[in-house]
Amino acid sequence: MSGQTRPTGIEIWAAAARPKTLYAAAAPVLMGGGLAQQAGAFSPAPFLAALVCALLIQIGTNLANDYSDFVRGADTADRKGFTRVAQAGLVSTRELRTAIGLVFGAAVALGAYLVWVGGLPILLVGLASILAGLAYTGGPWPFGYHGLGDAFVFAFFGFVAVLGTYYVQALELRPDLWLAGGAAGALVTAILVVNNLRDRDTDARVGKRTLAVLLGPLGTRIEYSFLLAIGFAAPLVGSALGVWPSSVLVSLAALPLAVSPLRAMWNHRDPVELNAALASTSRLAGTYGLLFTIGLIV
Repeated sequence: MSGQTRPTGIEIWAAAARPKTLYAAAAPVLMGGGLAQQAGAFSPAPFLAALVCALLIQIGTNLANDYSDFVRGADTADRKGFTRVAQAGLVSTRELRTAIGLVFGAAVALGAYLVWVGGLPILLVGLASILAGLAYTGGPWPFGYHGLGDAFVFAFFGFVAVLGTYYVQALELRPDLWLAGGAAGALVTAILVVNNLRDRDTDARVGKRTLAVLLGPLGTRIEYSFLLAIGFAAPLVGSALGVWPSSVLVSLAALPLAVSPLRAMWNHRDPVELNAALASTSRLAGTYGLLFTIGLIV
């Protein structure tokens, strides 16, 4: 930090929360709310509680990743990504552990209301979400280090988020939720894929075997392209089957936002260029989720 003005405390913790990733947490919840509205089951209080819980779990997971990657030595000065506050020396590991506990504690406190509304299934989903957030890069066998991070994100940011949000409002499930969950999960997972391609070389050097490390650059680019295709195919399928109104096709208006990150994934020369692609993919997921929701409720 020599020669630079040290960030304020608010700026440090805002960076640690990684606000660009919060689109990923919000989009599936919005979609679950839109589907509940379509079914005539929308309930504001459970929906808002689910949204805040999702954001808190995302922030807690970001903080836990910052902590775990640092103590494991995965975050080094060679990193090409955005600032990690522990690696940059902006906060101590003790402060980071405290913040993780506070954020996940707030999620548990608010989640108690959702458990009261939705019962045992929501309790199990909430506990699994928090444990998965901690175990992604932490614990004795961090699955993000063994090529399972993409599957975790697809499941929790897709199926769990969409179906869980719908369930706390309708108290039942319906088949088309799985299609919506797959679309949300695909686009949110695409954010992780950009991150892991950018960090592929540094991750490989420290033994962090993400799916990008295992697949290689070409396989990772194909995975990213396939995930985008899944996301944008879903409203076409849902509309064609008649389970969603044709107005849901407004979500395809987000497609132009995919052009820049897709081009960067296939043509970048320096991994640093993928930072912009990561932010663009996050905006894509958020915009898609918002447009999908609007298409359901208009």
